[in-house]
Amino acid sequence: MVTAKVWVLKKHFEGFPKTSDFELKQIELPNLKDGELLLESVFLSVDPYMRPYSRRDMKEGDIMIGTQVARVVESKNPAFTEGVFVVARGGWRTHFISDGKNLQLLPSGWPESLPKSLALGTIGMPGLTAYFGLLKVCKMKPGDTVLVNAAAGAVGSVVGQLAKIGGCKVVGSAGSDDKVAYLKKINFDEAFNYKTVKSLDEALHKASPDGYDCFFDNVGGEFATAAIKQMKKYGRIAICGAISQYNESVPQKGPYVQVPMLFKELQMEGFIVTRWDSHREEGLKALLKWVVEGKVKYREHVTEGFMNMPMAFIGMLKGENIGKAVVKV
Repeated sequence: MVTAKVWVLKKHFEGFPKTSDFELKQIELPNLKDGELLLESVFLSVDPYMRPYSRRDMKEGDIMIGTQVARVVESKNPAFTEGVFVVARGGWRTHFISDGKNLQLLPSGWPESLPKSLALGTIGMPGLTAYFGLLKVCKMKPGDTVLVNAAAGAVGSVVGQLAKIGGCKVVGSAGSDDKVAYLKKINFDEAFNYKTVKSLDEALHKASPDGYDCFFDNVGGEFATAAIKQMKKYGRIAICGAISQYNESVPQKGPYVQVPMLFKELQMEGFIVTRWDSHREEGLKALLKWVVEGKVKYREHVTEGFMNMPMAFIGMLKGENIGKAVVKV
């Protein structure tokens, strides 16, 4: 019999999450039935979406939501052999039992030299978010000027690189000088630290005096207010996230977007990447190819140890990571 460690949501977050909002428990797993398999988590993901989704979808006492790369330890399901790696939405736990229905094998042709944790990042949900957000929502085309905030994060860093592959000029905003240096290293045309500029309006105008065709928004709030004013006529805005607002105990007022959207005839659309699940393989195949070819570079912020899941999650929300934040069990 296997004992699984799990992190549960002890208390719904009020303002910024605290380690005391989580509780570590142990669960005895039953023996496998026909059609089931036992999985062991190898890498676990921490992502911004967990903050608002926990309030929407979870009760206190539930196992914290999340995705992992897991290895099949024992199988009574003919579709999965022991030793294979899968991506699973199993939550924050070291071991779990599955019937195999919601497990996804890593893309075919995955090189042994490539970290399997990338299936949680650049060649996983964040990469797909960048891919479909740019192509389907921003409708990126060669010659566009693309703006992305939280640009050194798991999604933003891929957005910028895909836009460069697509023949665009790319401007990125991040929250530290180290992150800005990283953006320049991965070929962003312009990048600035939004925390140190005197004026967001001035920084955005200086980076692209002619304005922006596409704005990939991960942040919302004050940044979005400034960016919308500098969109070109018929510009397209993809709303991927609003991390500036997730931890607010008092809701922000505004921004009021109707006037600039009206006069510039802008398109603004929110999206969740699962909309394109039927095209998932297409996106992963393209991302894997670009990573192998070196056209898309990656960086990971790896926290060691399952015991440190809450710390890794809180650190990610504070912006401590460059690239994808993952936990190695």
